[in-house]
Amino acid sequence: MARIIAIVNQKGGVGKTTTTINLAAALSLSGKRVLLLDMDPQGNASTGLAISRKLRGVSIYNVLVDGTALAEAVKETRVNNLDIVPSHIDLSAAELEIGDQAGRTTKLKNAIEPLTGRYDYILIDCPPALGLLTVNALAASNSALVPLQCEFYALEGLSQLLKTVEMAKSSINPGLVIEGVMLTMYDKRNRLSGQVAEDVRKHLGRAVFNTIIPRNVRIAEAPSFGQPVMMYDPDCVGSKAYMALADELLSRHQRKAA
Repeated sequence: MARIIAIVNQKGGVGKTTTTINLAAALSLSGKRVLLLDMDPQGNASTGLAISRKLRGVSIYNVLVDGTALAEAVKETRVNNLDIVPSHIDLSAAELEIGDQAGRTTKLKNAIEPLTGRYDYILIDCPPALGLLTVNALAASNSALVPLQCEFYALEGLSQLLKTVEMAKSSINPGLVIEGVMLTMYDKRNRLSGQVAEDVRKHLGRAVFNTIIPRNVRIAEAPSFGQPVMMYDPDCVGSKAYMALADELLSRHQRKAA
């Protein structure tokens, strides 16, 4: 059965979509079967894996609003073992269209269930908001992974996010846990990055992954070529960091399963 992880942070610009793409690719390169669900109306994860807007066809919007089977929206990517369900700008209206429907918070969970035996991991790229789309992702997931940028306001808003996760846990998904917090955009030349990393570890302890994702121009360039960074430049520090993150995640899950 697939382990389902929501990649979530209501702040934009923290590396959430970048992390979803590259962690999914790193897991697939580690031999895991991975499905990426693009739940952000901006559709950047779809673009970053070379699924152009004119080729998206059936999208997550159709699954949530029209009741289309999730399997009909799955598309292969250039990365072996990595599939994607793309997003579409229409998804921005989905919250209004399903907002008064019964079972509105569990539509994604119900759609995913028939596919959980096909994959080892399902990663959900959530929008930068704590609305109904994110709640659907949390309701469907085993855990939430939180990217946190190494900047001055890193911890601002984190408490609200953790409250939302707790709300989802208490009301619709009792099994939901925090997978962990991962630090992104770390600049070793910047004293502030080191201070933020120290503060986050002081506040959150073991919840913080050991792996830190550095600022790296290759990570920034890769999406414009429709590739994860480990395909664009497998030897760069960004590629090595995301492969290390995948290894750390897999090790955590192996320890829990033992």
